[in-house]
Amino acid sequence: MMRKDWIEVEFKLLFSYVIGGDWGKSLDYVDDEYETVYCIRGAEFKNWKEEKGKTASLRKVKRNSLKKRELAIGDILLEISGGGPDQPVGRTVLIDNSVFLNLRNHKIICTNFLRLLRPVNFLNSKWINTYLSFLYIAGKTIQYQGGSNNLRNLKYKQFQTIRIPLAPLPEQRAVVVKVEQLFSELDNGIANLEKAKEKLEIYRHAVLKKAFEGELTKEWRKKQTNVPSPVELLEQIKEERLKHYENRLQEWENAVKEWEEKGKAQRKPKKPRVLDTSVFSNYDKEFFTPKEWTVCQVADVISDLTDYHANGSYKVLKENVTLSDSPDNAIMVRATNFEKDDFEKDLKYINEHAYNFLSKSQLFGGEILIGKIGNAGKVYLMPKLNKKASLAMNLFAIRTDLISSKFLYYQLKNFYQEKEISFYVRGVGNPTIDKISVRSVHINLCSNEEQFQIVKEIETRLSVCDNILANIDKGLEKAEALRQSILKKAFEGRLLNKEELQACRKESDWQPTEKLLSRIKKEKE
Repeated sequence: MMRKDWIEVEFKLLFSYVIGGDWGKSLDYVDDEYETVYCIRGAEFKNWKEEKGKTASLRKVKRNSLKKRELAIGDILLEISGGGPDQPVGRTVLIDNSVFLNLRNHKIICTNFLRLLRPVNFLNSKWINTYLSFLYIAGKTIQYQGGSNNLRNLKYKQFQTIRIPLAPLPEQRAVVVKVEQLFSELDNGIANLEKAKEKLEIYRHAVLKKAFEGELTKEWRKKQTNVPSPVELLEQIKEERLKHYENRLQEWENAVKEWEEKGKAQRKPKKPRVLDTSVFSNYDKEFFTPKEWTVCQVADVISDLTDYHANGSYKVLKENVTLSDSPDNAIMVRATNFEKDDFEKDLKYINEHAYNFLSKSQLFGGEILIGKIGNAGKVYLMPKLNKKASLAMNLFAIRTDLISSKFLYYQLKNFYQEKEISFYVRGVGNPTIDKISVRSVHINLCSNEEQFQIVKEIETRLSVCDNILANIDKGLEKAEALRQSILKKAFEGRLLNKEELQACRKESDWQPTEKLLSRIKKEKE
């Protein structure tokens, strides 16, 4: 609860001037009435603390527009359009002297997706901006959003009715200074945690590198006397593939016979195809291979490489598969489930008919999934879920029946394999990778017995790494919670101690908030 000697006032009362921005025209536009300016966008907000607008765009705007919109020290920029599901609108930044030092060659304005807020001239802009930032990180601006999922707009008329705490001017300054001091200490702690995360990532890569160069199982190999060679394993895989195909062919023949006996009422069973093992051979592998191992390509060790579209044409898929947000027979596994590490919320479902129809892309756990569009080349390991699951359209699934799926998964996460995968990815805006590229990736292969040992060695080390990482993430969560707690105390009037408050009262411009409010109203007349 806010201190009794403070008051709350409407947002709009604190500003003497408010205007939308102007995106203007491109630099090649020629008109004597236009002038080159720096235009600050929402894109600059993300790294504002470090960059203070350095990446602002150069644009041309009409001089009479510039006269109304030229930024000054103390202005606040409010994002009113351009947000999305993961980034609501309502972010703010404060224009201070460092912005003008970074953008000294031209005058500065903001884009039309932002609004320029100029506080009453004797008010503390930092106080207002800090409170608006508090509202944003506390999630309180979400209620003022409108628009579609992909483009959110701030309902400014409603937003300007929010109430902002008003404290005596010396207290505003003291609170802002203390918040900045506490945030600086907090940011140092966060930076140390982030550095620790970076070191863990380096360690993780080092573990995988050593594992797939045979270092972690060197002593184990010395003790083995009767381990099959990887070359023998490759021959065994070929034999098993042939047997598997012959079995599938027999099952198909039986299914066709049954289909004919039932009057050919439904769709004819599709003849199984021989596993495609075609590969590219235009990439020279860079990793070390122990003499007891062999080099092969992904195509040599997998039993299947499938995707959503393996089940039929776009037309047939559209007729048989409908996605739903409501719980149903099975979930469609998407890359977002892995990126958010969440298989419980924000799920897409299919009914029983669709699940059975998508027989070639059903998931049971243990499959290696690879992004094919957008997050092309990103590798995931499918967990075992307590629910039916099927593959969404932007992923490939690799099945490995005769080698360890974890062995292949961890190797595809190794630096050298990631580098080769990125070599095959095509496109920039919406990158893609195809099946032949996935099959072409080179790997080291050892016996199944050693694969088991390698996975064991990796997971022993990475489990320690994961525990440390979990503690770091908890620390980061606590830091963000502490940030909100500091701001909450600040704007309830509980951040300054008695000595600090007494010092504020001795300053020449201290006056009760009622008198400050009267002064604001008089200034705006």
